[in-house]
Order: sequence, then structure tokens, then C-alpha cells
Amino acid sequence: MFWLLLLLLAWAGAGVACTRLCLAAVRAAALDADAGRTHDLTLYEAAFLSGGPARVADLTLVAMARQRRLLLAHTGWATVVDPCGRDEMERSVIGAIGPAGQSRIAPVRAAAAAADAVRGLADRLVDAGLAVPDGARTTVAAGVRQVRAAAVAVVALGAVALLTPVAGDVPRAHVALWFALPLALTLSCLAIARVEAHPYSRWASPAGMRLLGALAVRTAGEGDDGTYLASFAVHGVHAVDEPGLRAALTHRHG
Repeated sequence: MFWLLLLLLAWAGAGVACTRLCLAAVRAAALDADAGRTHDLTLYEAAFLSGGPARVADLTLVAMARQRRLLLAHTGWATVVDPCGRDEMERSVIGAIGPAGQSRIAPVRAAAAAADAVRGLADRLVDAGLAVPDGARTTVAAGVRQVRAAAVAVVALGAVALLTPVAGDVPRAHVALWFALPLALTLSCLAIARVEAHPYSRWASPAGMRLLGALAVRTAGEGDDGTYLASFAVHGVHAVDEPGLRAALTHRHG
């Protein structure tokens, strides 16, 4: 019967997706849960754990712009004011802009995110148990997306099965019940992941997520520049309240 083939496809999709999610959760739990308890995150580390290499590059651009050592135009151009970088990240940004001292922001961001300074930062965070290793980038977040897709696929396959003529005396209610089983499996996995592993992160380990939460609590209610940058490190462009700077970072051309 055709509906049985669809049911097998639904079970296969749900089973594979749920298995991947479970394996990702096990890998995440296997990371040292006690890692980083005495570690104070730097802004660059917080940016990486929150948004990866691109967030580190954006944070560097924003920090230099707020110190008036770099101009970020709303048209998507970056101009160097102070060519002396104060750390590896800033020197990567200045090097990406080039000797002309001016460049489009998009290629600067991409080059800075791929620089050795960011890779070194990532390696240190992995060694400290705060970041997810490259080999484990199929994380709980990716697993959750796969299970969500599987749940949608089960519903779609069940709908097709119910709209297709059923051979024999099988009631359509029974067909719907069979498809409800893999759907229940996917929804149960999503519920468990929501309780046990939320918020989901592509970059931070469970220990890294705890430190990010502590950073947000520690800086809440303060109004200095460090708090602004800490908020940007954790939340990205959504934390930018300056229209010109937001336009520069979100410019789509170039």
C-alpha cells in the first residue's frame, strides 16, 4: 500500500533526525560541565561564544568606531583614523582594510573573521571547554532544526497518505494514528531539548552559555561604554541604538 511507504519515510526521517539530536546533546553534555568556573570572559570571547567569528569582527569594528579610531559610514565604508591597532583583532581589521585606509565593510568583516587572531581565540575557548569544537558543529541547535523539519515532513506525508485512496478496509483514522506516532516522537524530542538544552547555541558549550548568562547579569543596569560593548558582544547588531552605525553594519551592497 502506498500509505505504508509514506509511513516508512516518515519514520525514517523522524528517527534519523531524533537520533542526530540525541547524539548532539550527548556530545554537548560530554564537554566538561565544570569548565570555566573561574574564567572571566573578555569581550572578544563573549562575542565568539554568542555569534562566532563574524561577531568578533563586528565587535572590533564597533569598538574602534566608538573610540573614533575608525569611521563606519552608513553607506557601508570603513575608514581608518588611527592605524595603530591595540591588539591582534584590531590589527587584523586594519590589515583587512588595506594600505589605502578605506574599504567596504563587508570584505573587511569577512577577512577579519577568518584571521589567525580569531582562529587562535576559538582554539583557546575550545581548550578551556567553553566553545564547541569544529568537529562537533552539528550541535543541539542544528539537531533541533532537523527535528523540526522532520516533524513538518511527517505532517506533510500524513496529509498525502490521507488524501490518497487507501486500499483494503483500513480506516483513515487508523492511518492518521500511525502517522501520529512519528509526529509524537519528534515533538517529544523537541520538548525535551527545550527543557534540557535551551537556549541552543552553535558556538558555546554548556559552560560557555553559563558564563554568557553571568556576563549579562553582571553588566545589567550599567551605562558605561564597556556595558554597551558587552551588550553588542552578546546580542550583536540588535544592541546598536545608533542609526548610522546600524546602517553601516547592515549595509547590503559591496
